[in-house]
Amino acid sequence: MRREPDFFGDQDLVLIYVARRLKEALAVERVLDGSALDYTVVPTPYTSGFLLRTERVGAFFYVTLATEQSARALVQAHGFKPFKNS
Repeated sequence: MRREPDFFGDQDLVLIYVARRLKEALAVERVLDGSALDYTVVPTPYTSGFLLRTERVGAFFYVTLATEQSARALVQAHGFKPFKNS
């Protein structure tokens, strides 16, 4: 279920997906809403392009560390490529 960021309090959140388009963000949200996982979405600016750099806003999906693996598996099972944390 989608939650506000302050719902998680002091828990560490892990970035699992970055949606660059609204349609993509809504599709990922439907997948996560169909599960029992709590998550949050934070609109965040990012830079795109090599020669002509532009700033855009993406939907950054976060889950708790405890649910990271199941959330990544769920997103991937529905055809989305999870964000790789370094």
